[in-house]
Amino acid sequence: MMWKERYRIGVETIDEQHEELFQRVQDFLAVINGSEAWEDRKAKVEETMRFMEDYAGRHFSDEEKLFQEINYPEADSHKKAHADFAKMVKEYKERFKNGMMEDDVQEFGGRLMSWLIMHVGKEDQKLGDFINREV
Repeated sequence: MMWKERYRIGVETIDEQHEELFQRVQDFLAVINGSEAWEDRKAKVEETMRFMEDYAGRHFSDEEKLFQEINYPEADSHKKAHADFAKMVKEYKERFKNGMMEDDVQEFGGRLMSWLIMHVGKEDQKLGDFINREV
């Protein structure tokens, strides 16, 4: 799961945040697919969940301010996708706190990767296209 220059939308702050997200997810996937004992990987899982929760608040707020500034016509559906992601992360974080097992963490990693591809790779590209066309 590598960052590609084609994922840039032309807003430096957003692009930097997206690039960091790709790196964090890539690192997380390497950890959960690693050969270390599950107990040794738990700290990285917890760290990633905290990052994703913080990222959702910070990054989504930045994007949603941008929506208002540019009068983005797909803002509502994009905000819903953000809310859905934040809810998913919160649910997995709670499951982890309550003793989530390795299979659940693999599932979480898969969902992160899918979301990244669908959201940054498609939905955020629509935002970039709008910015390049209209702003």
